Amino acid sequence: MTRRQARRRKTQKAVWFRIPTIRTGFIVAPMIGITVIAATYYLSSSALDRPIRSIEISGPLQRVTAMQIEAAISDELGDGFVSVDLGIVQQKIVALPWIDQATVARRWPSRLRISVTEQVPAAIWGERGLLNIHGELFVKNARHVPAELPRLSGPEDRSADVAKRYMAVRERLIPVGLDVRRMHLDPRGAWQMTLANGVEIRLGRRDIQDRIDLFLDIVAAIITSRAADVDYVDMRYSNGFTIGWKNGSYTSVADPQQDGDGLMALRGAR
Repeated sequence: MTRRQARRRKTQKAVWFRIPTIRTGFIVAPMIGITVIAATYYLSSSALDRPIRSIEISGPLQRVTAMQIEAAISDELGDGFVSVDLGIVQQKIVALPWIDQATVARRWPSRLRISVTEQVPAAIWGERGLLNIHGELFVKNARHVPAELPRLSGPEDRSADVAKRYMAVRERLIPVGLDVRRMHLDPRGAWQMTLANGVEIRLGRRDIQDRIDLFLDIVAAIITSRAADVDYVDMRYSNGFTIGWKNGSYTSVADPQQDGDGLMALRGAR
């Protein structure tokens, strides 16, 4: 039995696995090529990435100085002409108070060109804040507040809403010879505005757009013709408005689209 097993072992053929060979040149040549390309890129970048020698700043600067802009980006100027991150430079400039937009570009061989646009104040927010033409609060505590600007006020997180309503109303008032001087939104959500001629308009908390439309369509013409006699207009009714006169009297007027009886008792909807 042992002899048979031995013979079977002898008849079995050895199996050999041949590992495929790869020519060294197939590996070395690409590696050399990659190394040459990387070295060329590095040497070229190093040659071009010279220190930034000068900064050119353009734009009508009234509130921000060139020195303030340079100070804001001073940490980035240590990078080379090629390696400096223009996006970060632009962000730091726009973060300055009174800067609205900024563009930054390289100018060969070692100069940065910066163009800036300052914010245009469109209204005063609260006591010393300033809103831009987009209704954004860009300065919370201005040292100089232009007296000629309209005054808007309300909860700080509603500045954009107040500015939007102010601009929409003003756009429709200007053609009839009126303008808005103040627009206020109180914490309870009640709206009130004061015209440039001193007439106070009380709009309340409900149906604001409907009340504004009624004011613009009907009441504005009354104020235009008798501005010197009008003290306030109360629009806080569901079917009309009340005009308060400077002599202490008042007149209640029903909305002709809802009630055709003219003067009548108004239903409150403050």
